[in-house]
Amino acid sequence: MNLKSPEFRPASRRTDQTAGASVNRNKPARRRTNRIALSAPVGLSGKDRQKCPFTTPASATNLNRHGAAVQLNRELSVGSVVLVRNKRGVEVTARVVAQLAAIRGLPTFAIEFVEMDEKASNFWGITFPSNAN
Repeated sequence: MNLKSPEFRPASRRTDQTAGASVNRNKPARRRTNRIALSAPVGLSGKDRQKCPFTTPASATNLNRHGAAVQLNRELSVGSVVLVRNKRGVEVTARVVAQLAAIRGLPTFAIEFVEMDEKASNFWGITFPSNAN
């Protein structure tokens, strides 16, 4: 019996500090919906990391049914809540769930919609592919 063989190694677990959930590294993360590599202009309002109110244009990328990555000229705090407005004027509330690597020198944050109501479900104005395997 080889104790170093993979079948006897305990599952490695870590705590994801941005979401507060345990993640099993041996299993690939399963997404709720697929990302679509599109970019969309949005407006973002909220309070930045220094608690200063702001309203600014931003760019949303890697869209999915539940949120996106947003690039803007502000530093946001993980866990903060922002208002996202699309080009049709629809507004939804979203939570900052992670800070991602900067894209083109702009701070980039992952956001998820707080409520998945009709407005949020159709926020991007596109149909997302099924996540079925």
